[in-house]
Amino acid sequence: MLGYYFNNLLGTLPFFMKGLWMTIMVSGISLVAGSILGFVVGITRSSRIPVLRYVLAAYIDFMRGTPFLVQIFIVFFIFPEWGIQMDAFTAAVLSLSVYAGAYVSEIVSGGMDSIPPGQIEAAASSGLSWFQRLRYVIMPQAMRPILPPLVGQYVLLIKDSSVISVIGLTDVTRVGWLTVQRIPEGLMVFGLVGILYFLICYPLIRLSNWFENRLTIQEFKI
Repeated sequence: MLGYYFNNLLGTLPFFMKGLWMTIMVSGISLVAGSILGFVVGITRSSRIPVLRYVLAAYIDFMRGTPFLVQIFIVFFIFPEWGIQMDAFTAAVLSLSVYAGAYVSEIVSGGMDSIPPGQIEAAASSGLSWFQRLRYVIMPQAMRPILPPLVGQYVLLIKDSSVISVIGLTDVTRVGWLTVQRIPEGLMVFGLVGILYFLICYPLIRLSNWFENRLTIQEFKI
């Protein structure tokens, strides 16, 4: 019986590959957009404009304090009631990007806060503009502590993308749910789903470990 189910599962591999491609597309676009948003928000939070800082803090607290499932429901089901129409793919990318941006901004802010204030003050006293201080002094040093958790956040983003199946996108998870209705061997079907997610995430996990080890070695030498 297991052999029969296994042969049927092999026949569904093309559908799993299509689901895998959907997962990669949504995650990849959201990863780039979320990183850009997160860096912009993280850098802007260093602004001395109180109102702007409070608004950004409220955005971050809301995104981090509510389930991603609720957020994607708001974008896909509530936004149309306000006249904002979008398809499932756009809603998924938008939700994931804004969600990831909040976490990336915290990582960026933490990296910037690790820079000794004396270096920033010295750069300011030397006549460098705010943008020049950011480009030549702050970000080159901040990227060292930023990169390991940033790559780790990308792994979490890919795994969180499994939620997009609830709004009808045929990603890997949804293909698994549809397949298990035809092949009642849940461990086999969702074992394949887990393997496919692992294949996407594993290179990023190794990259994150490499960054962490490299950072540890450099700190040890110092």
